[in-house]
Amino acid sequence: MDPLKEMFNKEFYRHFAKAFGEADRNFNTGAFVKDVTRDMEGLSLNGRLRNTSVVLHKHLPEDFQKAITIIYKAAPSLQTGYTALVLPDFVALYGKADFDLSMEALKHFTQLGSSEFAIREFLKTDLSKTLKVMNKWAEDKNPHVRRLASEGSRPRLPWSFKLDEIIKKPTLTQPILEKLNADNELYVRKSVANHLNDHSKDNTAYMLQLVKAWDKNHQHTAWIIKHAIRTLIKKGDKDALMIFGFGEDVKVKLQKFSIDKTALRLGETLQFSFRLASESDAPQKLVIDYAVHYAKSSGALSKKVFKLKEVTLQPGETIDVSKKQLFQDLTTRKHYAGKHLLEIIVNGKMMGSKGFSLEV
Repeated sequence: MDPLKEMFNKEFYRHFAKAFGEADRNFNTGAFVKDVTRDMEGLSLNGRLRNTSVVLHKHLPEDFQKAITIIYKAAPSLQTGYTALVLPDFVALYGKADFDLSMEALKHFTQLGSSEFAIREFLKTDLSKTLKVMNKWAEDKNPHVRRLASEGSRPRLPWSFKLDEIIKKPTLTQPILEKLNADNELYVRKSVANHLNDHSKDNTAYMLQLVKAWDKNHQHTAWIIKHAIRTLIKKGDKDALMIFGFGEDVKVKLQKFSIDKTALRLGETLQFSFRLASESDAPQKLVIDYAVHYAKSSGALSKKVFKLKEVTLQPGETIDVSKKQLFQDLTTRKHYAGKHLLEIIVNGKMMGSKGFSLEV
């Protein structure tokens, strides 16, 4: 059972119904709780969220403007966070015929949870009109609203559908990114970096050209660029490496590379260490990563790159590095028995590898 879906449990719905009952004396709290919980046991987290929106619609006035007025009144008494996504979800489902009112509602409700998924329904329906509003949101004083401008228009937002028109024409979101490329809120900067990282997967040259024109001397902008190009750095992309002076032709030697075991069980930790020795007569900026090639169910290997550190290695200097890697199943990764591979990577270049086996 997915424990996260228990955010939408009977206690939550009783509190939810009470807030709406206080906002509208005609709201039948008992009937709502009965309807919304009737078949909820078999629903997933997102299934419960959507079901809440649908059942809420049945218990509110048919007229969208009247329904939204009640939701505004109830909202201050509701929990913030993931369950608050019900409010923008309601707007996405039932507000398309009243664009202006829906935009104001999404702007308001994103401050309680997030409207990033809901706004995409409007982008899908009328991309140009919706982006025009989001471009204004990028200048809003509230960081949640500014983040919505970037996050909602991401080409490949996780757990949502792709925005194919933006993938085909990435310049459509450039005005938003330009306005946020030195934002003072980390919450916003993370979204901008992830938005750019999305672009790097489909429009690498465009993304790199865009960030090269930005002021890397500004600490916030530099942070965004570094996180935006992280996928390209891990792949050893020459142009991405050069943005921060990480040369492609590194002159270092891998020494004393060792792993503490060649066979381990699921739940155990693999410890590895190595030394990098400079073979250059000039300082070198290095980004040091490692990769684990995980065995798949088919027996093939799947590569995952992890960051280690960034250093400047002086002529003749050495640096010792050690790391522990835990092997246990996660919601995002299931492990399979078989041969695995560990690689050391410097500036995108594979310096050495060692094999080991995993028992599950």
